Amino acid sequence: MAALWRLSKEGNFPMRLLLLSVCVAEIAVGQVRYSIPEEMSTGSVVGNIVQDLGLDIKRLKSGRARIFTEDGSEYIGLNIEKGTLVVTKRIDREELCKQLSPCSLHFQLILENPMELQRIDVEITDVNDNSPFFSKKEYSFQVSESASSGSRYLLESAKDPDVAQNTIQTYKLNPTDHFKLNTVSRSDGTKNIEMVLHTLLDREKQDEHKLTLTALDGGNPQKSGSVKINVIVLDANDNAPVFSQSVYRVIVPENAPQGTAIVRVSATDNDKGENQEVTYSFSQHTNTVSSLFNIDHQTGEITLTAVLDYEKVKHYEIDVEATDNGGLTDACKVLIEVTDINDNPPIISIISLSNPIPEDSELNTVIAMINIKDLDSGKNGQVHCFINPELPFKIKSSTPNFYSFVSADVLDRETDPVYNITITAVDKGSPSFSANKTINLKISDVNDNAPVFPLPSFTAFVSENNSPGMSLLSVKASDKDDGNNARISYFLEDIQLNGMSALAYFSVNAESGEILAVRSFDYEQLKEFNIRIKAQDGGSPPLSSNVTVKILIQDQNDNPPQVLYPVQTGGSMVAEMVPRSADVGYLVTKVVAVDVDSGQNAWLSYKLQKATDRALFEVGLQNGEIRTIRQVTDKDAVKQRLTVIVEDNGQPSRSATVIVNVAVADSFPEVLSEFTDFPHDKEYNDNLTFYLVLALAVVSFLFITCLVVIISVKIYRWRQERVFYKSSGNLPVIPYYPPLYADAGGTGNLKQDFGYEVYGTTDSRRSDVKDLRPFGESTLIVDRSASRTMPRLKTESENLLTEVRSPQLPRHYWCHASFLL
Repeated sequence: MAALWRLSKEGNFPMRLLLLSVCVAEIAVGQVRYSIPEEMSTGSVVGNIVQDLGLDIKRLKSGRARIFTEDGSEYIGLNIEKGTLVVTKRIDREELCKQLSPCSLHFQLILENPMELQRIDVEITDVNDNSPFFSKKEYSFQVSESASSGSRYLLESAKDPDVAQNTIQTYKLNPTDHFKLNTVSRSDGTKNIEMVLHTLLDREKQDEHKLTLTALDGGNPQKSGSVKINVIVLDANDNAPVFSQSVYRVIVPENAPQGTAIVRVSATDNDKGENQEVTYSFSQHTNTVSSLFNIDHQTGEITLTAVLDYEKVKHYEIDVEATDNGGLTDACKVLIEVTDINDNPPIISIISLSNPIPEDSELNTVIAMINIKDLDSGKNGQVHCFINPELPFKIKSSTPNFYSFVSADVLDRETDPVYNITITAVDKGSPSFSANKTINLKISDVNDNAPVFPLPSFTAFVSENNSPGMSLLSVKASDKDDGNNARISYFLEDIQLNGMSALAYFSVNAESGEILAVRSFDYEQLKEFNIRIKAQDGGSPPLSSNVTVKILIQDQNDNPPQVLYPVQTGGSMVAEMVPRSADVGYLVTKVVAVDVDSGQNAWLSYKLQKATDRALFEVGLQNGEIRTIRQVTDKDAVKQRLTVIVEDNGQPSRSATVIVNVAVADSFPEVLSEFTDFPHDKEYNDNLTFYLVLALAVVSFLFITCLVVIISVKIYRWRQERVFYKSSGNLPVIPYYPPLYADAGGTGNLKQDFGYEVYGTTDSRRSDVKDLRPFGESTLIVDRSASRTMPRLKTESENLLTEVRSPQLPRHYWCHASFLL
C-alpha cells in the first residue's frame, strides 16, 4: 500500500501538525515509507514503526534497535519505549534538497539477535515558508521624454526557494500609467519579465516615476516580494529658478557657535543640466551682515561666522538672490530673530560698606548696600540673592536690584572676630548662572569682658632674710577683649597686714604683674601674708577682677642656739657640785638651749668639746644632760671645767658654746678653798685686790641683811628652816631657768612652767628641794666686780608661771652654787 501525505488547501500549518501522526505505511519487502512536511517541531511523531513493521516493543529492546544513516544526519530518531519514529532536529527542505523534488530522507533500522535490516524512507514535503525576493532593493532607469511608445526595458526575475505550487507564479507592476508588464516564458521553464512604455512621458509634469514590481507565489497563504523601480525622465532647459518661499523666518539662539547652519534657502529650476544649476548670494544692500553670516553659493545654506549677542542686536533681515546659468534670477527674504540665552552671570556691586562694626551693634543694623544686575532678559535676568543661613546676618531686598546686608543676631568678637561672608547671586535661567562676592567683615571690640586670672588664688614661697626688691611671684590675667580693652594693669590693694599697710611689705609691677618684696622678712616674726591683687583693663569704663595671693615665709637657719642654762654672765661663775660618792650615770646638770628657728633648723645636738677629765663626764646628744660615766674617786680633781658645744641641724649649721664648772667635793669649805684658783676669763687690772676686799665687805653686809629678812619671813610663815652659811666667802647661787623653758622629754627646749627652791647643807644627805615657789625668789646673783650681793629681779613673765613640781629633779638634788671669788 502506498501512503500519501495530503495538505489541506483550506487548512493552515497548525492543522498540518495535527496530521503528523496520520500516515499510511507501505510495507513491501522490508521497506517502509513515510511523508512529513518540513519545519515540524522537535519531538513530533513521524510514524509507529512497531505497527508498520509488525514488531513489538520487546523485539526492539532485545534487538537493540537503532537507526543508521549514511551521511550521519540525525533528523529522525527512534523512541524504543513507544516504538515510534520522532523528529529530533529541525528539517528545512530548502536547505536539505534545494530545488530538488521530491526530497526524501533515507535510513535503516538495524535489529540484532537475529540481525535484521529495515529500510525506511521519509519524504519531506514543501511548505510555503519562503517569500519571493529580488537581488536588489531598487532599480533605476533613465528614459528620455522623447522615448516612443512600445519601448521595452528588461527587468530581473525574482527568486523563491520553494518548489511546485509554492514557488513564484505571477508578477504585478504598479502604477501602470506609463508602463506595463510583459512576461516571456523560456524553453527551460523560466520566465523573463519586461517593462513596456505605453504612454509618452512629460518631464515638465513629472521628471521621475516610481514603480513597484511585485512577485507572487502560489502557496497558501500566498507570499510576495517586491522591488522599487525609479524611472528618471530627461528634459531640456526652459525654466527660470524659483524660491520655495518668498520669506524665511529663523530663530537663532545667541549662543550658537560659529559655523552653525541657520537656514537653507532653496530655489528650483525646471530645466535640467547646466541650465538647472542655481547659485545663491546676498543682495548688495545687505552686505552689512556679511561679517556675521555666510551663504553657500551652491547649496544656499546660511551659516554663522561670528557670535551673536542678544543684548546688542535682536533681529536681522537678509535678502538672498538665486541665479541660474542662463542669468535668470529670483529673490527671497530671510528674517533672523535672535533669542536670549542665559549667557550672562549676575554682577554684584558693593555700593557702601561699614567695616568694621562694633560687636554690640543692634539687630537689623545696616552693614552694606548691594546692587545686583543681570544683562539677560526675562527669567534669565531674574536674580535670587542669599548668604549662608548659619551666619548672624541676612539680606533684605529693598528695591529691584538693590539689597540691604543687615545683622540678624548678637555679635561676639571674642567668639568670631572676623567673618568671611560670601554673597551668592543666582539667576533663574536654565542652566542658571551664579556670581559670588566675598566680604571680609571685621568685628570691633567692646569692653565687655573683665580680666580673668587662671587660678582662684596663688601661693608664693619666699625665704626669710630676703633682699628688698626681690621678685616673689608673677600673676597673669587674661582678657578676651582686644586692644586697650585687653591691656591689663595690676594693682596691690591697700589692706592692713599686722597693723601696717600692705604697701609697706609688697609692691606690684603694673605692667607685668610681678610681685616684689619691699623689705626683708623674718620668719620668727611673721610667717605668712594674704594680699589681694587687682587686674584692671584699659577699657572705658574699665573692668577689673581680684585674686588672693598667699605668701608663705620659709625659715632659714639664721639664728644660732641660745644657751638658757647654765647662765653665762660676765662677772659671776656657776659651779655644779658633785659628791665623791656619786655613782655611774649621776646627773650633774643639764645644758638647756633653744633655737628660735623652726623645723630641722631648731633640732639641737649637744657635744662635749673640752673637759678636764674626758673619762669622767659625758653629755647627752639630744637632751644635753651631763652625767658621770664612771665612779668618782678621791683622785679626781675638785675643779672640773667642761666646754659643751650646742649645734643646730641647719645648713650650714650654727652653734653656741657654754662652759660648765663642776666641783667634785662633799662640802662647801672644800669647794671654796679650791675654787679660789679657778682661772678667770677676764683680765683684771692692778687694783684687783682693792676691789675684792671692797666687794667682800659689801657682800657680807648684804648677806647679813638678807639673812635677817629671810628668817623673819620664815617665822612669819610658820616654817622652820635652817640655813647654814658659816663661811664668810661667796654665797651659793640657786640654779635659774629662764621663763617659759624647761626640760620635757629630754630635748631641753620645750616649754613647761614650773619653779622650785633648793636648800643645801654641807651634809649632802640632808639637802632638800622645795617646790611651789616661783622662779628667782631666793636666787642671788653675785657680781665679782660689785661690792654687794643683790637679789635677782623677777620678770613679768616669771610671775605668771604656774607653780608645779618638776618631775625631772630627784629628791636629793645637789644645789647649784655661784661663788664670788
